[in-house]
Amino acid sequence: MKLKIEIAITFLLIALCSTSYGQEKNDGTRWTPENIINRESMSSVSFSPDNSMIVWTKRKGVKKKDRFVSNIYLTRLDIKDGDTYKTIPLTNGDENDYSPLFSKDGENIYFLSSRDKGKKLWKLSIYGGEAIEVNEFKNGISGIAWKDENTLIFRSNDGKSLYEQEAEKLKDNVIVVEDTLHWKPNHVYSYALKDKRILRLTTNKKPLTGYSISKDGKWLVYGVQRSRSYASDAQKDPFQYLKNLETGETVQILKEFDYPTYGFEFTNDHKGFYFSSEFGNNPKYNGSGINQLYYFNLESMSSTKVDLDWELGHAGGYRVVGDDVMVSLANKATRRLAYYKKNGNSWKKKAVDFKEKNDHVRVLDIADNGKHIVYEYSTASRLPSYHLSELDEHKLSNETELVKLNTSLSNKPITKSEVMVWKGYNDEEVTGILYYPENYEEGKRYPIMLSIHGGPAGVDLDSWSERWSTYPNILAQRGMFVLKPNYHGSSNHGLAFVESISENYYEPEMEDIIKAIDILSDEGKVDKDKLGTMGWSNGAIITTMLTVRYPDMFKVAAPGAGDVNWTSDYGTCGFGVSFDQHYFGGAPWDDRNGKPYNENYILKSPLFEIEKIKTPTIIFHGSEDRAVPRDQGWEYYRGLQQVGQAPVKFLWFPGQPHGLGKITHQLRKMKEELAWIDTYLLGKQSDENEAFKKDSPLASLLALEKANKINGLYGKMLNGSLIPETVEISEDSLTIGRFEVTNAQFKSYDTEFTFNVGEDNLPAVVNRTQANGYLKWLSQHTGESYRLPNQKEAEKLHNYAHKAAKSENTLNTWAGYDLVPADAEQLKAKVQMVKSTLLKPVGTMKGFKVNSTTIYDLGGNVAEYYNDGIYGYSAYDYYDSNTTQMIKSNFVGLRVVKD
Repeated sequence: MKLKIEIAITFLLIALCSTSYGQEKNDGTRWTPENIINRESMSSVSFSPDNSMIVWTKRKGVKKKDRFVSNIYLTRLDIKDGDTYKTIPLTNGDENDYSPLFSKDGENIYFLSSRDKGKKLWKLSIYGGEAIEVNEFKNGISGIAWKDENTLIFRSNDGKSLYEQEAEKLKDNVIVVEDTLHWKPNHVYSYALKDKRILRLTTNKKPLTGYSISKDGKWLVYGVQRSRSYASDAQKDPFQYLKNLETGETVQILKEFDYPTYGFEFTNDHKGFYFSSEFGNNPKYNGSGINQLYYFNLESMSSTKVDLDWELGHAGGYRVVGDDVMVSLANKATRRLAYYKKNGNSWKKKAVDFKEKNDHVRVLDIADNGKHIVYEYSTASRLPSYHLSELDEHKLSNETELVKLNTSLSNKPITKSEVMVWKGYNDEEVTGILYYPENYEEGKRYPIMLSIHGGPAGVDLDSWSERWSTYPNILAQRGMFVLKPNYHGSSNHGLAFVESISENYYEPEMEDIIKAIDILSDEGKVDKDKLGTMGWSNGAIITTMLTVRYPDMFKVAAPGAGDVNWTSDYGTCGFGVSFDQHYFGGAPWDDRNGKPYNENYILKSPLFEIEKIKTPTIIFHGSEDRAVPRDQGWEYYRGLQQVGQAPVKFLWFPGQPHGLGKITHQLRKMKEELAWIDTYLLGKQSDENEAFKKDSPLASLLALEKANKINGLYGKMLNGSLIPETVEISEDSLTIGRFEVTNAQFKSYDTEFTFNVGEDNLPAVVNRTQANGYLKWLSQHTGESYRLPNQKEAEKLHNYAHKAAKSENTLNTWAGYDLVPADAEQLKAKVQMVKSTLLKPVGTMKGFKVNSTTIYDLGGNVAEYYNDGIYGYSAYDYYDSNTTQMIKSNFVGLRVVKD
């Protein structure tokens, strides 16, 4: 009789749901899914023409739109702000603002935005003010770049043909997969800022694949898709063209390249450009290879391979510095920067010395004059920091930190990590990133989760890599190792390594992984009875096959967007022909090993062996995935459900492609996955109660009961005195009192302080001198530093107070109706007749949550002191919902801040 199992399939049909997830208790120092997905970073960095400023973008989540957007920031390199530079947010709305460019005089910033359907060019003054609409482009605008000081180039679509217009009238929503009669190109255009004249610069009849313009505005290089095929489907790579914008002459270039050419960047002398090409031994299927760098000479109209003096090729990134080039070299589990000095048709390699940062730097921009560089520095166990240095070819000097991001994460413990190196398939060297359990003890065995990257020609580097699909620090704080293996087939490890799984899929990768587990077990680190595996895309594909080949080894599996049936993948994947033929040696119908079909498509498909799987499996898939076709998730689920050997849960994300973009979807995936791992790997059942509403009165009471109390008095005892309990507002990295200082707590300092019987837990109403005296005493008594909030903190706390006041103890509450200013003044006269106090014991009201931390009485009871004034409201004060202006109050107490 088959094992009785729990089978659940979850449809995410709404953006927000009431389902609760198992979460460990958080005191503000624990990593949460919200911390991971909301991490800040610098993108789209660009120097101003005079190098005195930097414009860049920072991503943020917009909850009400359930998506991430970017805002534009300006950093002034001529104005110091502490140990960094003055940084000003230029946009801060809920729209996506991107692609910022300085004007040639440095006075304005042009940018694109999702506002107004994303069809407009916008402008911002560096001196502030609202964004100004420059022009609307009815067919869209993207890829802006400067042609000259008064002219931008951009990409736009053609307008709708009569054929399209007629179909639209019929409300015909049929999706045409391929139509060789109606081919819709897009083109490169120029836009003159002064007279708003638009010119079309290219006449291509098929879609563009990319373009770049020389710094003198004379040359345009662009790619055109040569195939009419809907997807890549192993078709030839794009044609590349070079256009002289002065004469109009256009010629096809780079005809000799069998592999893709991309990443065109012109030199400052306008004599040529650099570009990359992927090289491999099998151009027939466009299989993965290594990146090589070339230089194209505009005079001779020929290209020269740049000798990188580096067998592993480059890591997909380079920056032109004048006529030279700084290259990020592939270095297995890291990337190494090198500088190549151009001398005619040869280059001299020079090492870029970042000292302790070597191999952990990502270049964000280099100034046009080559004298300054902005870069990101991180390791797998170090949050990214952002730096500015002076640059003299390969030499750096006068490094400073540019901006400080992620300050709210600075108190989070980051687990130890290291680059693990071992012998895998064919006894060849394999690398991976190994993360240690929190509070690791040598000699003790721990569970381990594999977190397997996609690709397969992806790579895991010794750099910060925490996101919704992989989050080692959350797993490490649950007490487990995490291994990110760079299995055979990964990039960054050389041509032979990346091509080793061509027509040899699964075998080398799994041997690499199993050998790593054995090594960690032999070292006494890993408990082989507690193994789990997770991954997205190719990481899910390997995860699934591991549970097929090793059915008794893994206790939990969490695959996302992975294939299980290669016979159906071939016809439904956007690049199925290229991928499948490269890794399985031809099409499904090709003769192989004397059979009239390619048996690899069956032998390599887990679906045909799915009855072997015993591992509890949670499956994730997007409904619009074309990279790993969406129905692969259904086939996977159906197979496990019908066989009935293991618990299975299937989450289907509506409207999502190969990656999850919605905030709610990313969080749902992480929290469901963690609950699955907790249950089946760690044996921890969730303590969540599905009948329990987290913002119910019962929840408020339970939260309040967690507060420190001594004989019914709020606070904690230290050296015989009752002192305030403090909590961290993790969003702000601010440690403050959970409550206002109470009468009983204040009396520990001032024994002559009096109050009525039974009012011990009421907030103490004191003057500023008393408040400062209390803080000085508290600091001396505890040996820690206590103070009032500063101006910036108080402004943030007052905003919280304003949000909380509606449900706190204010005059509005006592009125019993929606109080307005005119009535409030009259009501105060009535209040003066009340002989008893309107103040209530702290914690009487519901409280206000900042992230996951509840603080009480912030918006009522008594107003509170900060360094230079008063914020919040008292029970005697009117709360005006129409303004956040700070008010004066006659009933003021204090809430401590602890450094």
